[in-house]
Amino acid sequence: MRVGIMREGRTGERRVSATPESVAQLAALGLDVVVESGAGVESGYSDESYSEAGATIEKKLDLSSIDVCCHVRPLSPADAGKLKPGAITVGLASPASELETVKALAAGSVTAFALELLPRISRAQSMDALSSQALVAGYRAVLEAAARFPRFFPLYMTAAGTIPPAKVLVLGAGVAGLQAIGTAKRLGARVSANDIRAASADEVKSMGGTFIDLDLDAEGTGGYARALSDDRAERQRQLLAPHVAAADILITTAAIPGRAAPLLVTADMVAGMRAGSVVVDLAAETGGNVEGVIAGQDVQVPVDGGTVTLVGLADAPSAIPTDASRLYAKNVSNLIALMTSDGAVTPDFDDEIVAGTCLTHEGTVRHQPTADALEGHK
Repeated sequence: MRVGIMREGRTGERRVSATPESVAQLAALGLDVVVESGAGVESGYSDESYSEAGATIEKKLDLSSIDVCCHVRPLSPADAGKLKPGAITVGLASPASELETVKALAAGSVTAFALELLPRISRAQSMDALSSQALVAGYRAVLEAAARFPRFFPLYMTAAGTIPPAKVLVLGAGVAGLQAIGTAKRLGARVSANDIRAASADEVKSMGGTFIDLDLDAEGTGGYARALSDDRAERQRQLLAPHVAAADILITTAAIPGRAAPLLVTADMVAGMRAGSVVVDLAAETGGNVEGVIAGQDVQVPVDGGTVTLVGLADAPSAIPTDASRLYAKNVSNLIALMTSDGAVTPDFDDEIVAGTCLTHEGTVRHQPTADALEGHK
């Protein structure tokens, strides 16, 4: 079977869905790997390195000729329409926002696996692209904040005086948030964090942060938080307001799969921060946790004595494409390996990982929330 590795076409996307290491893994399974020329260049992987790992390089990938299509960003409806019936796709699909592509995949009888749908079970950890990419995003968020912050992060005691450490507040203690906490601590900041999942308190403390308990537990399924009711969300913002005002750096990472990002910080709360403070919103691409944030842009908010910088971080993992791709490619190849037997990718839908990750198959949308959204989209 031919496994095709696409060169990502979306502006700003620098990752690739396979590395020479993952190509070697796929080739060892008896699969023929075809890499589109230049697919890994922006991630630091040359065509020659793929060839040495056992791949064939094609100037332009013919989507109609491949059996398995690996990608990072969701396919366009046009690309989805080029795939042959029975072809398999593996990658991030963003089904809630890419309904036209989902429709094209189903219409073409393509079996699509959306990594966002991967069950959150221990056996699936090596395939968990959301977690691997969140780790990269959390790390980058702190670096972006440090580059814009007009002060040091660590405490310095010098002959010229003492410089106090920066106060960093992280909202959301999933993988991205925990990585942000750890990175900020390593830079010497004083870090506190909040998450509406009470169970995250021990994880925050294990990373060296101080947990802010607002007594608003909202543990959902699969390790995710569930959405708060409007009145509880307003109560959360009221309780967070003094902590936001006291922070020099605010990093927000809260997300609910398949839904717009929850609003955690209002414009009034931002106005209460000190001049020079920096806010980095990792949820900017799905609406933002912070009012006034714009994905892919910096916004200067006037406050007494200066401004607060709102950073709407977009394409976060793409800024560190080599390691982000290394992690993502292993997620992809591990899922393909799970479905491969005797040199053929043959999904076993009795396996809960395979069944749970499948978006479309044999002309139907298997993911019910997406199927429901398509019904309303007609």
